[in-house]
Amino acid sequence: MALVADTPRESFRLGMLIYDTRYRSITIQIIVLALFLLGFWWLLDNLFSNLADRGKDLSFSFLWYRAGYDINQTLIPYTNDDTHFRAMLVGLVNTILVAVLGCVAATVIGVLVGVLRLSKNWLVSKLMTVYVEMFRNVPVLLWILVAFAVFTEITPQPRDFKVTDEMIAAGEEPAASMVLFDSVAITNRGTFIPKAVYSRSLGDVYIGFLPISLNTVAALAAIIGGVLAFRAIARRATAIQEATGVRPTTWWQRLLALFGPIILVLLALGFSLEVPVLGGFNFAGGTLVSNSLMALWLGLTLYTAAFIAEIVRAGIMAISKGQSEAAFALGLRPGRTMSLIILPQALRVIIPPLISQYLNLTKNSSLAIAVSYMDLRGTLGGITLNQTGRELECMLILMLIYLALSLMISSTMNVYNNAVKLKER
Repeated sequence: MALVADTPRESFRLGMLIYDTRYRSITIQIIVLALFLLGFWWLLDNLFSNLADRGKDLSFSFLWYRAGYDINQTLIPYTNDDTHFRAMLVGLVNTILVAVLGCVAATVIGVLVGVLRLSKNWLVSKLMTVYVEMFRNVPVLLWILVAFAVFTEITPQPRDFKVTDEMIAAGEEPAASMVLFDSVAITNRGTFIPKAVYSRSLGDVYIGFLPISLNTVAALAAIIGGVLAFRAIARRATAIQEATGVRPTTWWQRLLALFGPIILVLLALGFSLEVPVLGGFNFAGGTLVSNSLMALWLGLTLYTAAFIAEIVRAGIMAISKGQSEAAFALGLRPGRTMSLIILPQALRVIIPPLISQYLNLTKNSSLAIAVSYMDLRGTLGGITLNQTGRELECMLILMLIYLALSLMISSTMNVYNNAVKLKER
């Protein structure tokens, strides 16, 4: 009697690569990979052939040539005698600065507007609707230019802050005055803000080309340590409450843990603020924030916040109303219900599209060239490209840097998304 197990195995034939479902998918993948490699090889061959016809080669040695141009806003030391590579680093840091500030501010405004759009107050909800529809339906470049025009044309000149003896005798006030306890001056030449100075500074250390302030490192370490201590005290109070049913009073301990370390570090370093002072025809002291940076940051923030607001609103509406009704039945107020019940559950809906908005804001920062803010696009993709004539090399580096930034943002947000998503038991 013949059994199925005794059936002889069919020998392999070439036709099975196409007609047998066990091998067909592998065959298709190999063909597609071969076509991709052939296309990539053709592009490279065409590239080097065209470069040879023009008498050029693919070289990145221009990065070590003298840059020879100034940058109006820098976070790391730079002079026009530095290399193009150094100028590229300055532009990269400026891009990261705008991206970080924009993402933080847009998130705060977007969450606030998204929640208020669902308010039962008719006037508040309609005002938020007007904001969303107005900002997201106008190109971001126009908002950046509008913000730049406001900062350069409407703001006062430094001389408008001057107080003369004649004005004091006549009891007159200057045409403009500083804000925030006379510490910030908003002018058409830029915004002058207080500068942190240390009488007992720890100095700087250099990691490659980048200087790292040990004062900043110490302050960040104190802040991180304070936050960790704050959370540890909160967890301990929760454990005691679960064990005994009584939650101990720890608010003063948490405040001390949160602010104590940073205050001690600042006192040890001799921290003080250098306030800008009007001297001559301009302000002296403090830190100058250029109008181009302010305009770019404000335009990107308000534009992106409108999209984030809609994402937040959609995430909140995706949560069942039964969640809110159950919270109200337990005696929770609407604000506590939103922060403790609704928003934590809405994060699983909000985070994925929020990542896209962060990526869009980072890439839209390349519009900084419209207001003469020297970011990565303005340095490497602008002046360096024009001076050296290395269009291909500059574009390749630009693409790789923006790709790396986007991948880092996506990876970081995906880690956070995995931490807040619902976990099944």
